[in-house]
Amino acid sequence: MRIALDALASDSPYTQANGTVEISSVNVEWYAFLGIPDTYTGNFECSDEQLTQYWYGAAYTNEMCIATFTPNTTDPRDANSPGLDGKLVLQDGAKRDRDPYVGDVAVPGRTTYLTHLQASHAAKNVLADLAEHQRADGWIPPASISNYTLPLFDYPLWWVVSSWEYVLYTGDTDYAKTYWPNLVKVLDSFYPSVTNSSSELLSKGSGVTEGYGDYAFLPRTGQVTYYNAFYLGEAATSKRWNGEGEAVSKAINAHLWDAKVEAYLDSTNLTTSINQTRHAQDGNGIAVLAGVASPNRAKAALNYLSSSTGLEYGNAFFDGRLPDVDNATQRVYAFTSLFELQGRFLTPGLSESAIEEISRLYGWMATHDPMITNWEGIGPGGLLYEQGYTSMAHGWSTGIVSLMSNYVLGVMPTSPGFATWTLKPIPAGLKWAKGRVGTPRGDIVVYWRSEKNEFRLQVTIPDGTSVEVGIPAQEGGKILVDGEQVEAAYEAGYAELDTLKPGTHIVVAKQ
Repeated sequence: MRIALDALASDSPYTQANGTVEISSVNVEWYAFLGIPDTYTGNFECSDEQLTQYWYGAAYTNEMCIATFTPNTTDPRDANSPGLDGKLVLQDGAKRDRDPYVGDVAVPGRTTYLTHLQASHAAKNVLADLAEHQRADGWIPPASISNYTLPLFDYPLWWVVSSWEYVLYTGDTDYAKTYWPNLVKVLDSFYPSVTNSSSELLSKGSGVTEGYGDYAFLPRTGQVTYYNAFYLGEAATSKRWNGEGEAVSKAINAHLWDAKVEAYLDSTNLTTSINQTRHAQDGNGIAVLAGVASPNRAKAALNYLSSSTGLEYGNAFFDGRLPDVDNATQRVYAFTSLFELQGRFLTPGLSESAIEEISRLYGWMATHDPMITNWEGIGPGGLLYEQGYTSMAHGWSTGIVSLMSNYVLGVMPTSPGFATWTLKPIPAGLKWAKGRVGTPRGDIVVYWRSEKNEFRLQVTIPDGTSVEVGIPAQEGGKILVDGEQVEAAYEAGYAELDTLKPGTHIVVAKQ
């Protein structure tokens, strides 16, 4: 707050340029979700104090984006929707644009489930509303903006992802039953209608998608790795679409792998000088997550991103020029960085590089004004990528929460409502981590500590759940459960156990 007492000299004696202002009280009217200790259903802490700070900064950012949808506070571009009025929603930003985009449920949704599970209906309300506005050809609008007509190519897939994760974390199978037909229509009707019959790859710009944008309104056309790897990742989650998934995976590797630099091309439409060869963070990251990349290709592609896109404030989302997009090689998005960071945690030998990249990206935002919330994007020199128009509290940049809770702490649901889940901590060079993940069946509580010849894990397993535990260990050592030595299967640096019952247990791996 600033109070100005300026006055012109000619106004004297009626006004003076100095004086006293007394303030008796200051109040803040808080419209967003108020996160206090009693509302947190999840938490996280580790041996790196900065990572802990980033987790809570992201949780706070997300809280600011959870609010009640009202006609007078949402995006003014024909975004008001009677179906959303008065409902709790996840907005794409606390200040801008304040409209529930499904891309801004994708990351913030999981952040919400891992921090304030009781607010999960904020995601459900958005997802259900968008499904109700599905087009006849299967396309699902990205948001209520422009009366549900904003043409984005990738957001129907984000609706699929977000719907699955909502059910996975909350156990709301009624939602799944209600909107399963919408999901089928996305994958069986809309995307097949824009698939190139020769290459079997999605082709943005074909059919009804001419002029369509994506999460950043990027002017990419043709057979783009990001869209295809993303499509594969969703189709391959069900046996129903296994055949399509295998075909798309083969096609991506056949048409989009660049053997010269050992990374995936952004698009096959790179034939003119302005469309110079380029490689994108989103496509390479999701190619790793979706299993398109073999272990060797995954490591090579991620190493290429490190060497070609690394900046003081994170990794840029492109290594080369993108038509009509300023400073693509200097722009950093926490949103697309999430895919790359997830890939690093999942690729053997690269987890510590994930921590290093996180330290640059989230460390930059945490040390520059406003120094606590997560920005929509970072531009050249680490400045705001859209100057004063940049959202400084953007939920899609809160992926650090899931990175720490799902990968470092190691808790991941594998069926609705955590009926089954896995516990597989990825130490990534850290000494210890502890945290809690709230579930519909009770709290999962985890503490682990890594020492030279011992890894100690304590876990509380809720009733009604079944867990598969993986503890970092090499064959030849001992595995103790509650003090008793047990047999374990070993794979990729982990001892695997599936016999732990509900309750609290201590598992120790001794080398």
